[in-house]
Amino acid sequence: MIDLRSDTVTTPTPDMLRAMTAADVGDDVYSEDPSINRLEEEVAGILGKEAAVFTPSGSMANQIAIRLHTQPGDSVLCEEGSHTFAYEAGAGAALSGVQFDIIPFREKLSDAAITSRFRADGLHESPSKLILVENTHNRGRGRALGCQETQRIVGTARGLGLKTHCDGARLWNAAAATGDSERELAAGFDTVAVCFSKGLGAPVGSALAGGRDAVAHARKIRKRLGGGMRQAGFLAAAALYGVRQHRRRLPEDHRRAAALAHGLEELMHNGSPLEVDIADPPTNMVYWRAPDGPAMVEALRGRGVLMNHVGNGWLRAVTHLQISDADVHEALLRIREVLRGG
Repeated sequence: MIDLRSDTVTTPTPDMLRAMTAADVGDDVYSEDPSINRLEEEVAGILGKEAAVFTPSGSMANQIAIRLHTQPGDSVLCEEGSHTFAYEAGAGAALSGVQFDIIPFREKLSDAAITSRFRADGLHESPSKLILVENTHNRGRGRALGCQETQRIVGTARGLGLKTHCDGARLWNAAAATGDSERELAAGFDTVAVCFSKGLGAPVGSALAGGRDAVAHARKIRKRLGGGMRQAGFLAAAALYGVRQHRRRLPEDHRRAAALAHGLEELMHNGSPLEVDIADPPTNMVYWRAPDGPAMVEALRGRGVLMNHVGNGWLRAVTHLQISDADVHEALLRIREVLRGG
């Protein structure tokens, strides 16, 4: 089976499993797990922040950030399709009592777009307190923002008195795509969330990084949300292995995504009724549209290729640690078979 649904479907490599079984562990709720402590310190250093806290998921890291920076009744600005707004089960409203003001993706978080949706603290207003920036942007075809853009956004937000959070679940991919370091991409944000279970191939885990006082408060919010774990060092060992060993190979995923996109474009140019969209610079996501997206997904499943239909005929394919050049080649052959078979 060639599974291109997401980079979350990876399983630990043999070397990662060995790192997990060899982990030094303790009780992380007492801050006594050496592997967790090592991971948090290293990730904070990579991102240029004072501290970090390990969380079971990226959704929890994002929701901790919202709770950290807002009060009930506040408004949060984010882009259309942002994971925090669209795919976290309404947690911002349910857990923190915030509403969202959505910036259309086509407006690209321009200064004018941010300013026009900013709400002052008037009698009838839900005041804007926080802006969320997703990098790379999942529903934005895997778009990566470089540090020039992130610094502009942070500067505009700061001028409006907004707190800033980067949902950097795939910040590792953004760094690989843009050539900017994770530290450069995280600079200026009050908090940054990164994920270990996507491009880095760990089975579980994310981290939220920021100032020392903010992270101390975040740790308490994590406890309230049920995210305090005990001997979590086995998970931290997998995450640390991914940070140290798998970051360097992310350009391979991007190259394979570009090859898949180019292969689909060849099919399109040869008469197949397709549209193809890949971010520039390419990351690990390819979006393409077939005449009947759901039917295409089912037909490909029958031929051993898994992708997700994301609406309006668009399919998403995501390359990752366990997708090879041969897999991309074979996936294209099977797509062509489906198209020829109607």
